[in-house]
Amino acid sequence: MDDLTLLSVAEMAEADRITIRNGVPGIALMENAGLAIADAIAARFAPRRTLVACGPGNNGGDGFVVARVLRDRGWDISLALLGASDRLSDDAALAFANWNGPVESLQPDLLEGAALLVDALFGAGLTRNIEGDALDFLSHAEAAVKTGRLASVAVDMPSGVDGNSGAVRGIAAPAALTVTFFRKKPGHLLYPGRALAGELVVSDIGIHADVLAEIEPKTFENAPDLWSASLARPGADSHKYTRGHAVISGGPMTGAGRLAARAARRAGAGLLTVAAPESLCPLFAADAPGIITTPADSPDLFAALLEDSRKNAVLVGPGHGISDRTRWIAEMVLRSGKAVVLDADALTVFAGEAETLSRVIEGPVVMTPHQGEFARLFPGFSGSKLERARAAASLVGAVVVLKGPDTVIAGPDGRAAINANAPPWLATGGTGDVLAGTILGFLAQGIPAFEAAAAAVWMNGAAAARFGPGLIAEDLPEIFPKIFVDDLGWSAISRNSSSRER
Repeated sequence: MDDLTLLSVAEMAEADRITIRNGVPGIALMENAGLAIADAIAARFAPRRTLVACGPGNNGGDGFVVARVLRDRGWDISLALLGASDRLSDDAALAFANWNGPVESLQPDLLEGAALLVDALFGAGLTRNIEGDALDFLSHAEAAVKTGRLASVAVDMPSGVDGNSGAVRGIAAPAALTVTFFRKKPGHLLYPGRALAGELVVSDIGIHADVLAEIEPKTFENAPDLWSASLARPGADSHKYTRGHAVISGGPMTGAGRLAARAARRAGAGLLTVAAPESLCPLFAADAPGIITTPADSPDLFAALLEDSRKNAVLVGPGHGISDRTRWIAEMVLRSGKAVVLDADALTVFAGEAETLSRVIEGPVVMTPHQGEFARLFPGFSGSKLERARAAASLVGAVVVLKGPDTVIAGPDGRAAINANAPPWLATGGTGDVLAGTILGFLAQGIPAFEAAAAAVWMNGAAAARFGPGLIAEDLPEIFPKIFVDDLGWSAISRNSSSRER
Protein backbone atom coordinates (compact mmCIF):
# COMPACT_ATOMS: atom_id res chain seq x y z
CA MET A 1 0.00 0.00 0.00
CA ASP A 2 3.00 2.31 0.44
CA ASP A 3 3.15 2.80 -3.33
CA LEU A 4 -0.37 4.27 -3.24
CA THR A 5 0.62 6.96 -0.75
CA LEU A 6 0.17 10.54 -1.90
CA LEU A 7 2.33 13.14 -0.19
CA SER A 8 1.42 16.77 0.22
CA VAL A 9 4.09 19.34 -0.58
CA ALA A 10 4.89 19.68 3.12
CA GLU A 11 5.04 15.90 3.59
CA MET A 12 7.41 15.53 0.63
CA ALA A 13 9.65 18.23 2.09
CA GLU A 14 9.61 16.27 5.34
CA ALA A 15 10.62 13.10 3.46
CA ASP A 16 13.58 15.02 2.04
CA ARG A 17 14.47 16.39 5.47
CA ILE A 18 14.37 12.98 7.15
CA THR A 19 16.49 11.47 4.40
CA ILE A 20 19.11 14.22 4.70
CA ARG A 21 19.03 13.88 8.50
CA ASN A 22 19.76 10.17 8.05
CA GLY A 23 22.94 10.90 6.13
CA VAL A 24 22.05 11.35 2.45
CA PRO A 25 23.31 14.75 1.21
CA GLY A 26 20.75 16.99 -0.44
CA ILE A 27 22.96 17.35 -3.51
CA ALA A 28 22.92 13.54 -3.87
CA LEU A 29 19.12 13.59 -4.00
CA MET A 30 19.30 16.39 -6.59
CA GLU A 31 21.81 14.51 -8.73
CA ASN A 32 19.64 11.39 -8.57
CA ALA A 33 16.57 13.41 -9.53
CA GLY A 34 18.29 15.05 -12.49
CA LEU A 35 19.61 11.72 -13.72
CA ALA A 36 16.16 10.14 -13.45
CA ILE A 37 14.63 12.98 -15.48
CA ALA A 38 17.33 12.74 -18.13
CA ASP A 39 16.84 8.97 -18.39
CA ALA A 40 13.07 9.39 -18.74
CA ILE A 41 13.56 11.98 -21.48
CA ALA A 42 16.09 9.86 -23.37
CA ALA A 43 13.75 6.86 -23.22
CA ARG A 44 10.95 8.83 -24.93
CA PHE A 45 12.59 11.42 -27.17
CA ALA A 46 15.36 11.28 -29.74
CA PRO A 47 18.10 13.90 -29.23
CA ARG A 48 16.84 17.31 -30.30
CA ARG A 49 17.36 20.96 -29.56
CA THR A 50 16.31 21.35 -25.94
CA LEU A 51 15.83 24.36 -23.70
CA VAL A 52 16.14 23.70 -19.96
CA ALA A 53 14.37 26.50 -18.06
CA CYS A 54 15.48 26.66 -14.42
CA GLY A 55 14.01 28.50 -11.46
CA PRO A 56 15.78 29.67 -8.32
CA GLY A 57 14.85 26.72 -6.07
CA ASN A 58 15.55 23.01 -5.91
CA ASN A 59 13.44 22.47 -9.01
CA GLY A 60 15.93 24.61 -10.90
CA GLY A 61 18.75 22.63 -9.33
CA ASP A 62 17.27 19.43 -10.78
CA GLY A 63 17.18 21.23 -14.13
CA PHE A 64 20.89 22.06 -14.00
CA VAL A 65 21.64 18.36 -13.55
CA VAL A 66 19.33 17.43 -16.45
CA ALA A 67 21.05 19.95 -18.71
CA ARG A 68 24.52 18.64 -17.84
CA VAL A 69 23.60 14.96 -18.23
CA LEU A 70 21.83 15.42 -21.57
CA ARG A 71 24.62 17.63 -22.93
CA ASP A 72 27.18 14.99 -21.94
CA ARG A 73 25.12 12.49 -23.93
CA GLY A 74 25.37 14.63 -27.05
CA TRP A 75 22.14 16.62 -26.89
CA ASP A 76 21.94 20.21 -28.11
CA ILE A 77 21.18 21.98 -24.83
CA SER A 78 20.47 25.59 -23.97
CA LEU A 79 19.99 26.65 -20.37
CA ALA A 80 17.95 29.60 -19.14
CA LEU A 81 17.73 30.86 -15.55
CA LEU A 82 14.99 32.88 -13.91
CA GLY A 83 16.69 35.41 -11.64
CA ALA A 84 20.32 35.76 -10.60
CA SER A 85 22.61 32.81 -9.97
CA ASP A 86 23.82 34.28 -6.68
CA ARG A 87 20.31 33.85 -5.27
CA LEU A 88 20.15 30.10 -5.81
CA SER A 89 19.45 27.83 -2.83
CA ASP A 90 22.37 25.84 -1.41
CA ASP A 91 22.00 22.55 -3.29
CA ALA A 92 20.83 24.31 -6.44
CA ALA A 93 23.96 26.50 -6.26
CA LEU A 94 26.12 23.37 -6.12
CA ALA A 95 24.33 21.89 -9.14
CA PHE A 96 24.72 25.19 -11.00
CA ALA A 97 28.46 25.22 -10.26
CA ASN A 98 28.75 21.85 -12.02
CA TRP A 99 27.26 23.33 -15.21
CA ASN A 100 30.06 24.87 -17.22
CA GLY A 101 28.07 25.99 -20.24
CA PRO A 102 26.45 29.30 -21.12
CA VAL A 103 23.45 30.55 -19.15
CA GLU A 104 20.80 32.84 -20.63
CA SER A 105 18.31 35.01 -18.78
CA LEU A 106 14.83 33.54 -19.11
CA GLN A 107 12.97 35.11 -22.03
CA PRO A 108 10.42 33.89 -24.57
CA ASP A 109 12.63 34.20 -27.65
CA LEU A 110 14.77 31.34 -26.35
CA LEU A 111 11.89 29.05 -27.30
CA GLU A 112 12.44 29.78 -30.98
CA GLY A 113 13.94 26.73 -32.61
CA ALA A 114 13.64 24.56 -29.49
CA ALA A 115 11.81 21.27 -29.99
CA LEU A 116 11.76 20.29 -26.31
CA LEU A 117 11.36 22.29 -23.11
CA VAL A 118 12.46 20.97 -19.74
CA ASP A 119 10.26 22.93 -17.36
CA ALA A 120 12.24 23.24 -14.12
CA LEU A 121 10.98 26.69 -13.12
CA PHE A 122 8.68 25.99 -10.21
CA GLY A 123 7.88 22.76 -8.43
CA ALA A 124 4.78 21.53 -6.66
CA GLY A 125 5.16 23.98 -3.79
CA LEU A 126 4.21 27.14 -5.68
CA THR A 127 1.94 29.18 -3.41
CA ARG A 128 1.18 32.26 -5.51
CA ASN A 129 0.17 33.08 -9.05
CA ILE A 130 2.95 33.20 -11.62
CA GLU A 131 3.76 36.72 -12.77
CA GLY A 132 6.41 38.83 -14.47
CA ASP A 133 9.09 37.23 -16.66
CA ALA A 134 7.96 33.71 -15.74
CA LEU A 135 4.38 34.47 -16.79
CA ASP A 136 5.56 35.92 -20.09
CA PHE A 137 7.78 32.91 -20.77
CA LEU A 138 5.17 30.31 -19.85
CA SER A 139 2.50 32.07 -21.92
CA HIS A 140 4.67 31.64 -25.00
CA ALA A 141 5.56 28.08 -24.01
CA GLU A 142 1.89 27.20 -23.56
CA ALA A 143 1.06 28.55 -27.01
CA ALA A 144 3.95 26.63 -28.60
CA VAL A 145 2.86 23.38 -26.92
CA LYS A 146 -0.75 23.80 -27.99
CA THR A 147 0.24 24.38 -31.61
CA GLY A 148 2.48 21.31 -31.59
CA ARG A 149 5.73 23.22 -32.13
CA LEU A 150 7.10 22.26 -28.72
CA ALA A 151 6.91 19.38 -26.27
CA SER A 152 7.35 20.05 -22.57
CA VAL A 153 8.77 17.81 -19.85
CA ALA A 154 7.93 18.96 -16.34
CA VAL A 155 10.16 18.48 -13.32
CA ASP A 156 7.98 17.34 -10.40
CA MET A 157 4.92 19.31 -11.60
CA PRO A 158 4.20 21.58 -14.58
CA SER A 159 5.16 25.07 -13.41
CA GLY A 160 2.05 26.84 -12.19
CA VAL A 161 0.23 23.72 -10.95
CA ASP A 162 -0.34 23.54 -7.21
CA GLY A 163 0.95 20.19 -5.95
CA ASN A 164 -1.66 19.94 -3.21
CA SER A 165 -4.77 20.88 -5.17
CA GLY A 166 -4.02 20.47 -8.89
CA ALA A 167 -5.19 24.06 -9.39
CA VAL A 168 -3.43 26.34 -11.87
CA ARG A 169 -1.84 29.41 -10.34
CA GLY A 170 -2.09 31.80 -13.24
CA ILE A 171 -0.78 29.67 -16.08
CA ALA A 172 0.74 26.27 -16.80
CA ALA A 173 2.15 24.79 -19.99
CA PRO A 174 0.77 21.27 -20.60
CA ALA A 175 3.47 18.62 -20.27
CA ALA A 176 3.90 15.53 -22.39
CA LEU A 177 5.80 13.98 -19.48
CA THR A 178 6.11 14.80 -15.81
CA VAL A 179 8.81 13.20 -13.67
CA THR A 180 8.25 13.32 -9.93
CA PHE A 181 10.08 11.68 -7.07
CA PHE A 182 9.42 9.05 -4.38
CA ARG A 183 5.62 9.40 -4.31
CA LYS A 184 2.90 11.20 -6.26
CA LYS A 185 1.22 14.30 -4.88
CA PRO A 186 -2.51 15.02 -4.79
CA GLY A 187 -2.09 17.59 -7.56
CA HIS A 188 -0.93 14.85 -9.92
CA LEU A 189 -4.38 13.21 -9.65
CA LEU A 190 -6.73 16.16 -9.11
CA TYR A 191 -7.93 18.15 -12.10
CA PRO A 192 -6.80 20.24 -13.87
CA GLY A 193 -3.34 19.17 -12.69
CA ARG A 194 -3.82 15.60 -13.85
CA ALA A 195 -4.64 16.69 -17.40
CA LEU A 196 -1.64 19.03 -17.52
CA ALA A 197 0.89 16.49 -16.22
CA GLY A 198 0.75 14.17 -19.24
CA GLU A 199 2.50 10.85 -18.68
CA LEU A 200 3.53 10.64 -15.04
CA VAL A 201 6.72 8.86 -13.97
CA VAL A 202 7.58 8.40 -10.29
CA SER A 203 11.34 7.97 -9.83
CA ASP A 204 13.36 6.57 -6.97
CA ILE A 205 15.99 9.10 -5.93
CA GLY A 206 17.23 7.45 -2.74
CA ILE A 207 14.44 8.22 -0.25
CA HIS A 208 13.65 5.09 1.75
CA ALA A 209 10.02 4.06 2.26
CA ASP A 210 10.70 3.90 6.01
CA VAL A 211 10.23 7.69 6.18
CA LEU A 212 6.49 7.16 5.69
CA ALA A 213 6.19 5.66 9.17
CA GLU A 214 7.42 8.93 10.63
CA ILE A 215 5.33 11.14 8.33
CA GLU A 216 2.11 9.11 8.78
CA PRO A 217 0.39 10.25 5.57
CA LYS A 218 -3.37 9.79 5.22
CA THR A 219 -3.92 10.40 1.52
CA PHE A 220 -3.79 7.64 -1.07
CA GLU A 221 -4.45 6.84 -4.69
CA ASN A 222 -7.52 4.63 -4.86
CA ALA A 223 -6.62 1.12 -6.00
CA PRO A 224 -7.29 -2.48 -4.88
CA ASP A 225 -4.28 -2.69 -2.55
CA LEU A 226 -5.98 -0.04 -0.43
CA TRP A 227 -9.11 -2.08 0.32
CA SER A 228 -9.05 -5.56 -1.27
CA ALA A 229 -8.25 -7.26 2.04
CA SER A 230 -11.54 -5.88 3.40
CA LEU A 231 -13.73 -7.31 0.63
CA ALA A 232 -16.14 -9.99 1.74
CA ARG A 233 -15.17 -12.90 -0.46
CA PRO A 234 -17.78 -15.65 0.06
CA GLY A 235 -16.66 -18.74 1.90
CA ALA A 236 -17.72 -22.33 1.44
CA ASP A 237 -20.30 -21.97 4.20
CA SER A 238 -21.75 -18.67 2.96
CA HIS A 239 -25.46 -18.25 2.33
CA LYS A 240 -27.73 -15.37 1.40
CA TYR A 241 -28.10 -14.05 4.94
CA THR A 242 -24.38 -14.08 5.68
CA ARG A 243 -23.87 -11.92 2.60
CA GLY A 244 -26.18 -9.21 3.91
CA HIS A 245 -29.70 -7.98 3.24
CA ALA A 246 -29.68 -4.60 1.52
CA VAL A 247 -32.67 -2.26 1.41
CA ILE A 248 -33.39 0.46 -1.13
CA SER A 249 -36.03 3.07 -0.43
CA GLY A 250 -37.83 3.34 -3.75
CA GLY A 251 -39.15 6.59 -5.14
CA PRO A 252 -41.32 7.69 -8.06
CA MET A 253 -38.45 7.72 -10.58
CA THR A 254 -38.09 3.98 -10.41
CA GLY A 255 -35.30 3.64 -12.95
CA ALA A 256 -32.75 5.06 -10.52
CA GLY A 257 -33.68 2.61 -7.77
CA ARG A 258 -33.68 -0.30 -10.19
CA LEU A 259 -30.18 0.57 -11.37
CA ALA A 260 -28.99 0.76 -7.77
CA ALA A 261 -30.66 -2.55 -6.95
CA ARG A 262 -28.96 -4.33 -9.83
CA ALA A 263 -25.58 -2.94 -8.75
CA ALA A 264 -26.03 -3.93 -5.11
CA ARG A 265 -26.83 -7.50 -6.06
CA ARG A 266 -23.93 -7.73 -8.51
CA ALA A 267 -21.63 -6.34 -5.80
CA GLY A 268 -22.53 -9.33 -3.66
CA ALA A 269 -25.49 -8.50 -1.41
CA GLY A 270 -27.22 -11.78 -0.55
CA LEU A 271 -30.72 -10.31 -0.53
CA LEU A 272 -32.21 -7.04 -1.65
CA THR A 273 -35.53 -5.47 -0.70
CA VAL A 274 -37.03 -2.39 -2.32
CA ALA A 275 -39.35 -0.59 0.10
CA ALA A 276 -41.61 1.72 -1.88
CA PRO A 277 -45.15 3.08 -2.07
CA GLU A 278 -47.43 0.15 -2.82
CA SER A 279 -48.36 1.49 -6.25
CA LEU A 280 -44.71 1.47 -7.32
CA CYS A 281 -43.73 -2.00 -6.16
CA PRO A 282 -44.76 -3.77 -9.40
CA LEU A 283 -42.51 -1.44 -11.39
CA PHE A 284 -39.48 -2.38 -9.30
CA ALA A 285 -40.24 -6.10 -9.52
CA ALA A 286 -41.13 -6.25 -13.21
CA ASP A 287 -37.62 -6.75 -14.62
CA ALA A 288 -35.88 -8.11 -11.50
CA PRO A 289 -37.45 -11.33 -10.21
CA GLY A 290 -34.59 -11.76 -7.72
CA ILE A 291 -35.52 -8.76 -5.59
CA ILE A 292 -38.09 -8.49 -2.83
CA THR A 293 -40.57 -5.62 -2.82
CA THR A 294 -42.51 -4.44 0.19
CA PRO A 295 -44.98 -1.57 0.58
CA ALA A 296 -43.71 1.27 2.79
CA ASP A 297 -46.12 4.14 2.37
CA SER A 298 -46.02 5.33 5.96
CA PRO A 299 -43.41 5.92 8.68
CA ASP A 300 -44.85 3.02 10.66
CA LEU A 301 -44.43 0.59 7.77
CA PHE A 302 -40.88 1.73 7.13
CA ALA A 303 -40.01 1.56 10.83
CA ALA A 304 -41.35 -2.00 10.99
CA LEU A 305 -39.12 -2.93 8.08
CA LEU A 306 -36.05 -1.59 9.89
CA GLU A 307 -36.80 -3.67 12.98
CA ASP A 308 -35.50 -6.75 11.14
CA SER A 309 -31.84 -6.90 12.22
CA ARG A 310 -30.95 -8.96 9.15
CA LYS A 311 -31.67 -5.91 6.99
CA ASN A 312 -28.34 -4.27 7.67
CA ALA A 313 -27.74 -1.62 5.00
CA VAL A 314 -30.07 0.97 3.48
CA LEU A 315 -29.86 3.31 0.48
CA VAL A 316 -32.01 6.44 0.30
CA GLY A 317 -32.07 8.98 -2.51
CA PRO A 318 -31.95 7.67 -6.08
CA GLY A 319 -35.15 8.64 -7.89
CA HIS A 320 -36.73 9.65 -4.60
CA GLY A 321 -37.70 13.25 -5.28
CA ILE A 322 -37.25 16.23 -2.97
CA SER A 323 -40.10 15.69 -0.52
CA ASP A 324 -41.06 15.32 3.11
CA ARG A 325 -41.12 11.55 2.59
CA THR A 326 -37.48 11.59 1.51
CA ARG A 327 -36.58 13.62 4.58
CA TRP A 328 -38.31 11.46 7.16
CA ILE A 329 -37.03 8.23 5.63
CA ALA A 330 -33.47 9.56 5.60
CA GLU A 331 -33.66 10.66 9.23
CA MET A 332 -35.25 7.35 10.25
CA VAL A 333 -32.58 5.18 8.66
CA LEU A 334 -29.75 7.37 9.94
CA ARG A 335 -31.06 6.96 13.50
CA SER A 336 -31.43 3.18 13.05
CA GLY A 337 -27.71 2.48 13.44
CA LYS A 338 -27.68 0.47 10.21
CA ALA A 339 -25.15 1.17 7.46
CA VAL A 340 -26.59 3.88 5.23
CA VAL A 341 -25.90 5.38 1.81
CA LEU A 342 -27.35 8.84 1.17
CA ASP A 343 -27.41 9.89 -2.46
CA ALA A 344 -29.06 12.45 -4.71
CA ASP A 345 -32.36 13.79 -3.34
CA ALA A 346 -31.62 12.43 0.15
CA LEU A 347 -28.75 14.90 0.26
CA THR A 348 -30.61 17.81 -1.27
CA VAL A 349 -33.40 17.68 1.33
CA PHE A 350 -30.74 18.61 3.89
CA ALA A 351 -29.40 21.57 1.89
CA GLY A 352 -27.51 23.88 4.26
CA GLU A 353 -28.23 21.56 7.20
CA ALA A 354 -25.11 19.42 7.39
CA GLU A 355 -24.96 19.81 11.15
CA THR A 356 -28.48 18.41 11.41
CA LEU A 357 -27.25 15.32 9.60
CA SER A 358 -24.35 14.96 11.99
CA ARG A 359 -26.74 14.88 14.96
CA VAL A 360 -28.90 12.03 13.66
CA ILE A 361 -26.18 9.66 12.42
CA GLU A 362 -25.94 6.55 14.59
CA GLY A 363 -24.07 4.13 12.34
CA PRO A 364 -21.68 3.97 9.35
CA VAL A 365 -22.78 6.37 6.62
CA VAL A 366 -21.57 7.10 3.09
CA MET A 367 -22.71 10.25 1.29
CA THR A 368 -22.23 10.48 -2.48
CA PRO A 369 -22.69 14.08 -3.67
CA HIS A 370 -21.65 15.47 -7.01
CA GLN A 371 -20.30 19.02 -6.98
CA GLY A 372 -23.73 20.69 -7.13
CA GLU A 373 -25.20 18.57 -4.33
CA PHE A 374 -22.09 19.15 -2.26
CA ALA A 375 -22.37 22.93 -2.65
CA ARG A 376 -25.99 22.81 -1.53
CA LEU A 377 -25.30 20.62 1.48
CA PHE A 378 -22.08 22.35 2.52
CA PRO A 379 -22.44 25.99 1.41
CA GLY A 380 -19.40 28.15 1.95
CA PHE A 381 -16.87 25.31 2.00
CA SER A 382 -13.70 26.40 0.19
CA GLY A 383 -10.31 24.99 -0.71
CA SER A 384 -9.29 22.14 -2.96
CA LYS A 385 -11.58 19.23 -3.72
CA LEU A 386 -9.57 17.14 -1.29
CA GLU A 387 -9.78 19.76 1.45
CA ARG A 388 -13.52 20.25 1.01
CA ALA A 389 -14.28 16.54 1.07
CA ARG A 390 -12.16 16.07 4.20
CA ALA A 391 -13.79 19.00 5.97
CA ALA A 392 -17.27 17.72 5.12
CA ALA A 393 -16.49 14.19 6.33
CA SER A 394 -15.15 15.58 9.60
CA LEU A 395 -18.20 17.79 10.11
CA VAL A 396 -20.86 15.14 9.59
CA GLY A 397 -18.97 12.10 10.85
CA ALA A 398 -19.49 10.15 7.63
CA VAL A 399 -17.59 9.04 4.56
CA VAL A 400 -18.03 11.61 1.81
CA VAL A 401 -17.62 10.57 -1.83
CA LEU A 402 -17.22 13.82 -3.77
CA LYS A 403 -17.83 12.60 -7.30
CA GLY A 404 -16.26 13.63 -10.59
CA PRO A 405 -13.46 12.54 -12.93
CA ASP A 406 -11.17 12.76 -9.89
CA THR A 407 -13.57 11.43 -7.24
CA VAL A 408 -12.36 11.95 -3.67
CA ILE A 409 -13.33 9.51 -0.92
CA ALA A 410 -12.84 11.10 2.51
CA GLY A 411 -13.38 9.52 5.89
CA PRO A 412 -14.15 11.21 9.21
CA ASP A 413 -10.85 9.83 10.54
CA GLY A 414 -8.88 11.99 8.10
CA ARG A 415 -8.10 9.31 5.54
CA ALA A 416 -8.73 10.18 1.91
CA ALA A 417 -8.33 8.48 -1.45
CA ILE A 418 -8.29 10.06 -4.88
CA ASN A 419 -9.62 7.94 -7.72
CA ALA A 420 -7.78 7.97 -11.03
CA ASN A 421 -9.28 5.15 -13.11
CA ALA A 422 -12.58 6.73 -14.22
CA PRO A 423 -12.87 6.98 -18.03
CA PRO A 424 -15.06 9.59 -19.76
CA TRP A 425 -17.59 6.88 -20.65
CA LEU A 426 -18.97 7.23 -17.11
CA ALA A 427 -20.38 10.63 -18.03
CA THR A 428 -23.86 9.31 -18.71
CA GLY A 429 -27.13 9.28 -16.81
CA GLY A 430 -27.63 6.68 -14.09
CA THR A 431 -24.00 5.91 -13.30
CA GLY A 432 -24.33 7.68 -9.96
CA ASP A 433 -27.25 5.40 -9.07
CA VAL A 434 -25.12 2.37 -9.93
CA LEU A 435 -22.31 3.69 -7.74
CA ALA A 436 -24.66 4.20 -4.80
CA GLY A 437 -25.99 0.68 -5.22
CA THR A 438 -22.49 -0.76 -5.40
CA ILE A 439 -21.57 0.91 -2.12
CA LEU A 440 -24.80 -0.44 -0.61
CA GLY A 441 -23.95 -3.96 -1.73
CA PHE A 442 -20.52 -3.79 -0.12
CA LEU A 443 -21.87 -2.28 3.12
CA ALA A 444 -24.45 -5.06 3.37
CA GLN A 445 -21.59 -7.56 3.40
CA GLY A 446 -20.05 -5.86 6.41
CA ILE A 447 -17.28 -4.00 4.62
CA PRO A 448 -16.25 -0.84 6.53
CA ALA A 449 -17.67 2.36 5.07
CA PHE A 450 -14.43 3.90 3.80
CA GLU A 451 -13.28 0.70 2.14
CA ALA A 452 -16.76 -0.01 0.72
CA ALA A 453 -16.92 3.45 -0.85
CA ALA A 454 -13.38 3.34 -2.23
CA ALA A 455 -13.86 -0.16 -3.66
CA ALA A 456 -17.16 0.80 -5.30
CA VAL A 457 -15.71 3.91 -6.91
CA TRP A 458 -12.79 1.94 -8.31
CA MET A 459 -15.02 -0.96 -9.40
CA ASN A 460 -17.24 1.32 -11.45
CA GLY A 461 -14.24 2.98 -13.07
CA ALA A 462 -12.74 -0.40 -13.96
CA ALA A 463 -16.03 -1.65 -15.37
CA ALA A 464 -16.48 1.46 -17.50
CA ALA A 465 -12.94 1.20 -18.82
CA ARG A 466 -13.51 -2.47 -19.64
CA PHE A 467 -16.73 -1.71 -21.56
CA GLY A 468 -15.49 1.40 -23.37
CA PRO A 469 -17.40 3.65 -25.78
CA GLY A 470 -21.16 3.29 -25.90
CA LEU A 471 -21.45 2.57 -22.19
CA ILE A 472 -24.79 3.15 -20.50
CA ALA A 473 -25.42 2.80 -16.79
CA GLU A 474 -27.16 -0.58 -17.20
CA ASP A 475 -23.93 -2.06 -18.56
CA LEU A 476 -21.84 -1.44 -15.45
CA PRO A 477 -23.17 -4.12 -13.07
CA GLU A 478 -22.91 -6.75 -15.80
CA ILE A 479 -19.15 -6.17 -15.96
CA PHE A 480 -18.63 -6.59 -12.20
CA PRO A 481 -18.19 -10.38 -12.32
CA LYS A 482 -15.33 -9.97 -14.79
CA ILE A 483 -13.71 -7.36 -12.55
CA PHE A 484 -13.89 -9.68 -9.54
CA VAL A 485 -12.22 -12.48 -11.47
CA ASP A 486 -9.79 -10.73 -13.81
CA ASP A 487 -8.78 -7.66 -11.79
CA LEU A 488 -9.24 -8.76 -8.18
CA GLY A 489 -8.15 -12.36 -8.63
CA TRP A 490 -11.27 -14.10 -7.38
CA SER A 491 -11.72 -17.61 -8.70
CA ALA A 492 -14.68 -18.10 -11.01
CA ILE A 493 -15.05 -21.69 -9.77
CA SER A 494 -15.59 -22.47 -6.09
CA ARG A 495 -13.22 -25.03 -4.63
CA ASN A 496 -16.04 -26.30 -2.44
CA SER A 497 -19.59 -26.55 -3.63
CA SER A 498 -21.18 -26.41 -0.18
CA SER A 499 -22.13 -22.73 -0.53
CA ARG A 500 -25.84 -22.84 -1.16
CA GLU A 501 -29.09 -20.97 -1.22
CA ARG A 502 -31.02 -21.43 1.97
